[in-house]
This record gives sequence, C-alpha cells and structure tokens, in this order.
Amino acid sequence: MAKRRFNDKTVVITGASAGIGLQCARRFASEGANIVLVARGAAALETVRKELARLGPVLVIPCDVAAPDAPAKIIALTKTEFGGMHILVNNAGYHTRGPLVDQDPEALGKMVDVNLRAPIVLTRHALPLIIASGGGAVVHVASLAGMVPTPGGATYSATKFGLRAFSLALNEELTGRQSSVTSSVVSPGPVETQFILGDLDTVSDLTMSQPMCSADDVAELVLDCAFDGKAERTTPKMSAALATVAYVAPAISRALRPLLERRGRANKAKLRAKAGH
Repeated sequence: MAKRRFNDKTVVITGASAGIGLQCARRFASEGANIVLVARGAAALETVRKELARLGPVLVIPCDVAAPDAPAKIIALTKTEFGGMHILVNNAGYHTRGPLVDQDPEALGKMVDVNLRAPIVLTRHALPLIIASGGGAVVHVASLAGMVPTPGGATYSATKFGLRAFSLALNEELTGRQSSVTSSVVSPGPVETQFILGDLDTVSDLTMSQPMCSADDVAELVLDCAFDGKAERTTPKMSAALATVAYVAPAISRALRPLLERRGRANKAKLRAKAGH
C-alpha cells in the first residue's frame, strides 16, 4: 500500500515543471498533498497540472522566482487557494558553466538571484504561513557542488554553498526557538536530467566522474526530509564522502583530479554514445 504521509498538506514546489521539481510534485501528489507548481513556463506547468489533477488539487503559478514580486505573490495565491501552507521545496535552479572570466556578468547575477536570493526571500515569506498552518518543513535542493569548490562553476558552487549554509543555519535557528518548522537541505551529485544532459559539453569532467542519480532518487530524499525534518541528506553517499575529503584536504583532491577527470571524460563518451551522438 502506498505511503500517505502528506494527506491534506499543501506543498509549494519551485522549478516544478521538469526534472527534480516534477518528480517531487508527482511523489507529493501520490501521498495526498495539495500541490502548488511554480515555474516560468505556463504551458509546461499546465501539462503537469493535467497529469496530477487526477490525484488531488493542483494550483499553477507561472512566474520567475527571481522577480522582486514573486515571493509575496506565490504565498498570497497559495493562501487564497488552500487557506494555508505546510511545505516549501526550494528547487528552482540556474547554471551557466565555464571559467568565470568568460561568463556574462548578467548571467552570474541571475545565478545568485535564482539559486540563493530567491529561496531566502521566499522562505521568509513562507514561514509565517507555515507556522500559522500548524507547522511543517522547508526543503532546499542544493548540490554536492555546495560542499566542495567546483572548477568551471565558481558562482554556482558559491550559490549552493550559500543555500546549504542558509538551510543549516535556519534549522538551528528554528530549533532554538522550538519552532514547529524544520529546514533541510538535499545535496545530490550529477542528476540525470536536461539540466546536465542538455549541456553536457560544458559540464566539467570532474563533475561527470561521479555516478549519476535520477530525479526520482532526489525527490525521494526531499519527501523524507519534509516528513522527518532531518537537517541534511546527500546522494550518492560515496560522492558526498569524496566531496567532504576534497573540502577538508584540498591537496588530496588536486592529486586525485587527473584520475577523476579521465573517468569523467569516459563517462561523457558513454552518455554521448547512448544518445547516438
């Protein structure tokens, strides 16, 4: 019998039209939740709404989470539609890859806005409603790039470092206040979605040296965090261990990098062959 841990709970998911966000929406809906889907593409959101409507109530909010008025709009529409809110999943992400000196400054600013500023501000808007609704959880989708610096992704790493730190610090703050809300962070390695596969040539060989997980693997961890409030979950476990070693002992990481990059290039070649390229 399927688990029903979120019956009548209202869940807001950003970046909900594809990838990890879509899988989170499917899983939450299958466990009885009211779903609020947030993403930029109205047409894609409508497709997801139609898929999930057979399972329960679904609200779509087409918007850019980085827009100044987006956080207040999302929370206001959620309250109007469902009367309350219990879970926020900050999943929307943006990434442009390559050496910093080659990056468009506006794109760098957008990464900071989407990956870090928007989740912080949206969480601030959401917390009073979650508390008033009887409590719940905020879950942030970060990355193992937020545990160890990633060449070719300096700004992305910085935003995920920041998001992870924000979540862990917020959890301590909420625990200290004996709050009814928990804050958790889920940090995956490379995920088999178009976020990576659609831009494979620019993804670092170091990143691709690690095993890929599926969007559903990550979604499962998100739901577990929303349910039990555990402060942090990572996947794959071995990649997380390597990330920790690389962070505390960078000399070891640099020594291993040529080997890992060779593995990454080989993994890329396999993916291209699989795709027929």
